[in-house]
Amino acid sequence: MALYEQLAQAFVHIPVNILGVYKNPIPANGIFRGHVDYPTTKCALLIILYGQAEFMFDEVEHYQLSAGEGFFGGVNKRMEIRTGEEAAEYFLVHYLPVSRNEANSSLLTEVSTFQVELTSELLQLQEKLQLTAALPDMVSQLEQKSLFYHLVSTVLREERHGQNKESSPVVIDAAQYIQKHYDERLTLEQLAARYGMSGKYFSYLFHKYMGIAPIDYMIRYRMKRAEELLYTTSATIQEIAEAVGYKDPNYFSRIFKTHMGISPKKRRELRQML
Repeated sequence: MALYEQLAQAFVHIPVNILGVYKNPIPANGIFRGHVDYPTTKCALLIILYGQAEFMFDEVEHYQLSAGEGFFGGVNKRMEIRTGEEAAEYFLVHYLPVSRNEANSSLLTEVSTFQVELTSELLQLQEKLQLTAALPDMVSQLEQKSLFYHLVSTVLREERHGQNKESSPVVIDAAQYIQKHYDERLTLEQLAARYGMSGKYFSYLFHKYMGIAPIDYMIRYRMKRAEELLYTTSATIQEIAEAVGYKDPNYFSRIFKTHMGISPKKRRELRQML
């Protein structure tokens, strides 16, 4: 699984606390040694806004970052920042996983670099984060966390696109095709043939981009759609099965329970209890 998918999975499953939002300039030929003697105590989502700076961690990890480049993580490390003849500025969000003992929490704390386009949308997102960080009320704190996750997803989406430039149009189109035709009988060979590829190569490209095989993607999409129908309609289990592409309601029920952890019947009963 690609690193951006692993990071996305970690951020989905491990809650984090936002501990500060900053925008810091660094003068030309500047040296910041605030964490050389005392290791960092927080993780960072850091993005260079302009200029170039070198980040050194524990004297062994060196990252030369320019505008639009940045990193996640960096906790419990001795850090030094240096600039050359050009000044630089970076945007920074400090965060920490609520629990450091959970599996994959190291993905959120170790240094992982990325590259993102400094679009007007991203810069507006950064400004909103700074504004909400200055407000003490709980609604603003909730908005701050929402904006942080929006920023994380934007960065990881850009990283995914950047690492899969050749295949991304095919995979995005295939995913959209599945979403429109999920109720039809689709096979891997049919999907691959749309793009003139073998099933094996198409599956490789799709999995590399999405972190999941195309048929598994279709099944998960069907199950999410079925769950919506269970919640929002009075259709029978058989009708819902047919609506998401399954003629056999018993087979549909087994697939639903495998993916959702509960049978369609019990899922509907839970809705009726609310």
